Amino acid sequence: MSTRILLPLLVLFFVSCSPQTPEQAADTDDEVVTEQDFQISLAQWSLHRSFFGGAIDDWDAFGRMLEESPDSLLQGDLDPMDFPTIAASYGVNSIELVNTFYFSKAQDEAYLTAFRNKCKEAGVTVGLIMCDRLGDLGDADDDARQKAVENHYPWVDAAQFLGAHSIRVNAAGSGTAEEVAAHAAAGLAALGTYAATKNINVIVENHGGYSSDGNWLAGVMQKVNMDNVGTLPDFGNFCIERGPEYECLKEYDRYQGVTDLMPYAKGVSAKTHDFNAAGEETHTDFLRMMKIVKEAGYQGYVGIEYEGQELSEDEGIKATKALLEKVFQQL
Repeated sequence: MSTRILLPLLVLFFVSCSPQTPEQAADTDDEVVTEQDFQISLAQWSLHRSFFGGAIDDWDAFGRMLEESPDSLLQGDLDPMDFPTIAASYGVNSIELVNTFYFSKAQDEAYLTAFRNKCKEAGVTVGLIMCDRLGDLGDADDDARQKAVENHYPWVDAAQFLGAHSIRVNAAGSGTAEEVAAHAAAGLAALGTYAATKNINVIVENHGGYSSDGNWLAGVMQKVNMDNVGTLPDFGNFCIERGPEYECLKEYDRYQGVTDLMPYAKGVSAKTHDFNAAGEETHTDFLRMMKIVKEAGYQGYVGIEYEGQELSEDEGIKATKALLEKVFQQL
């Protein structure tokens, strides 16, 4: 990569790792000139069926096997070690890893070194690691919450080793909204304190339950009030309550939710499911959403996260990338 191209990328990286108010963004526009406000990253979950194969047919069994024999879950046609090369084939130079594809590898230095080398060969950087199945950071029990915090430590270390800027976590717990908010703030502050020693951000996605209420999660951020603890607004994860068939019973307005979370954002997840004949996402107005992102002063990577069923994963990734590229030109 030439120095001429690398310098704008570095500027974008450092700008995107700090939340900005609109006023701060206006000041920044006068000081920093970039070729493009946004670039596209690829969330590994977009290919989860290709990595896991039939292992995801039964999520209860999946959870048990993740604890007992995580590598046996990789039953798909693709190897997670090859993800950097796969991302590069789409013309993407930054990736968002998911820890469940590497559940046994967080402290495997030989594996992580080989993966880092794969990234270098492909010309791809790791932006963040999405962390799931590590316990509730908003657990009401102090010991259980601390255990969940410590379960994230190896992934903070892995993120640092791979050159990532963040780990994505969940603000989950049981109790009233106020109780879970208080406990989640405590858990995030404890994890953020450790992550700060590694120069890693801890970012929370709206990912079900109370966390899909944008106002609630913004309030948690205010309680934590740490520079390296922020959010990863996801365009499509605003279902607060689901029914027995996984149908959404209560949903927060997605545009308001992204507006609520953008002041704390250190990344953006462009969730897609279905597309019409014109290539527009049928659930989310991407131009409206990206205007919210831009008006918040955010600059940096916007992650493709395709979760649809109608298109193949390959087609869904390409459709999402094409949509983002079109919208970027319209902003």
